[in-house]
Amino acid sequence: MNILTTLASAAFGSTVYLTTLSTVKWLSQSNPRVKVTGLVATGMVLCALIGIIAFASQSVVLGFIVGAGLTPPVHRWILQRRKRVASS
Repeated sequence: MNILTTLASAAFGSTVYLTTLSTVKWLSQSNPRVKVTGLVATGMVLCALIGIIAFASQSVVLGFIVGAGLTPPVHRWILQRRKRVASS
């Protein structure tokens, strides 16, 4: 397993998570027709990305899963920390 490939894939997985989160938050503020169409398109893009990654080597898949798995708790921790600092 190539460690650089794994780290690059982890960064990519993290980026995909944050981009998807921002897209869904933005779409949830739209009117219902745009929201449904946007969510379907976002889901299709994510399925295509996951398919492409699954076709790649094992280190790419491992890195992507690690990046996408670690990002949500770290992102929540950063947001909570900002709230505590702002309220102090």
